[in-house]
Amino acid sequence: MNNIVIYFLKLFICLIIIVVIMRLWSKNQEKIFFINSRKVAFPSQLFYKTDDGRYLAYWPKDYRGRKSTLQSRNSLIGKFTEEWVCKLFGRLIVDDDLYLVKQAIIPSLGITSRSPVDLVISTANRKILKASEVKVIFEVKMSIVWNWQYFDDSNNVVEIGDFRTHQGKPSFTRSDSILKAIGKCIGIRVSSFESSKIPIVVIGNAPLSNGFCKKADHLKRVGVIQGFWSLNPFPLNHGNTRKTTPYGGYIRFNNTSELKRNLDNLFSQDLNFFSGMENPKTLGKYIEIANNENNYEDKGLKFLKLIRRY
Repeated sequence: MNNIVIYFLKLFICLIIIVVIMRLWSKNQEKIFFINSRKVAFPSQLFYKTDDGRYLAYWPKDYRGRKSTLQSRNSLIGKFTEEWVCKLFGRLIVDDDLYLVKQAIIPSLGITSRSPVDLVISTANRKILKASEVKVIFEVKMSIVWNWQYFDDSNNVVEIGDFRTHQGKPSFTRSDSILKAIGKCIGIRVSSFESSKIPIVVIGNAPLSNGFCKKADHLKRVGVIQGFWSLNPFPLNHGNTRKTTPYGGYIRFNNTSELKRNLDNLFSQDLNFFSGMENPKTLGKYIEIANNENNYEDKGLKFLKLIRRY
């Protein structure tokens, strides 16, 4: 009885935190990133410098001056966003037997130290994990969304426009970033049958580009990726962006309660990925054999076992 009371007390506290304290991605998170990063990096490592001496997060769309490349910010924002997502999800999970592990290595799925996964929810609190210990895999593809100007004299940053006003391609608007995430997820999914029960979600903070909406839905429907989730409710200063695609391959969350429902849904479903190419006759045999089982669950498991035979 005491355990039940403690569980519901934790759940109640979690709901209070979700409603009162927790927030999804916003301009404020980006401002915090720049302020904190200035403690360890020079302005030239965080901002582009225009011909007229301004420090900007992105080149404005109407900028015609000299340009330079900026790679040093990528690792900083990558670490910042992974840590931010980890803290956010950590507050949403009330199960004491689950852990958030960053930069996880899962050898049986071909995930090594050269290319670890950004974040996993696991039953073990260590970097090197067994596939059976992993409950969800997250790939984080977040970046700076708004444009910012840095003022050296006051060590302050000011937002000067949303992503429609600059030349950058943040998060899900960047095609090569999406393709890289898809490639990694496919690699995990086809690495071993052990990956068949692990949901994979790609996390971002900008709208999914139009050209990838159908792909996102297709990838979800065939079970390769369970979704592209944007944690930025209001990426534009004015106007709305796509809330979801027809089959939910992409979702923009409006609040943490909505995010928690979808996160809980990943745990409540006993998902199984399967794929293959067989002729209709062989598939018919598999269906006939599976149909001899006593209930729907056993029939489904039998069918999966048959199509996974080498």
